[in-house]
Amino acid sequence: MEQYGKTNRNARVKQTVFMGLLFALAMVLSYIEAMITVPGLPPGVKLGLSNIVTMYCVFFLGWRQAFTLAVLKGFFTLLTRGVVAACMSTAGGLVSVSVMLFLISLKKLNLSYTLISVFGSLGHNFGQLAMASVIMQSGFVLYYLPIMAVSGVGMGVVTGIILRVMLPYMNKLQPSQGSLQAK
Repeated sequence: MEQYGKTNRNARVKQTVFMGLLFALAMVLSYIEAMITVPGLPPGVKLGLSNIVTMYCVFFLGWRQAFTLAVLKGFFTLLTRGVVAACMSTAGGLVSVSVMLFLISLKKLNLSYTLISVFGSLGHNFGQLAMASVIMQSGFVLYYLPIMAVSGVGMGVVTGIILRVMLPYMNKLQPSQGSLQAK
């Protein structure tokens, strides 16, 4: 019985360490993204590189880890960019994770990671605009939705493709998970 307790504790410690690595990776990608300026992107549109790590959690680790990472990213945003940015980040992250988890639950559709990423990106943008509407106490923010929707499709495709490319390297971080396949 004592051996089972040790094994269970070791598994929890490994999972905590792995989540720490994923969080650190998300923060590094967020930092890199802040240094990249893409000419022609409308205000407020970002590549969403740190969302690649969130998608990894959604697809391969589970809902708890995905929501945990979304909240941690929001907390990091609070520390680095302030309350408003943290509210927008958290709202976008939670809606995005919820949308992707819902789509994954529809197993009959057998959607690709890239398509789920697009819908997650759209959910992220909608969550952010909804939060901006609440913060500004105005529905006028939602007029920006078409611009954010178009950019969400583009950025969702980009992050979905990058996840597929990064997957073999991310698998090396967690050898006990086995080889995860990209759809």
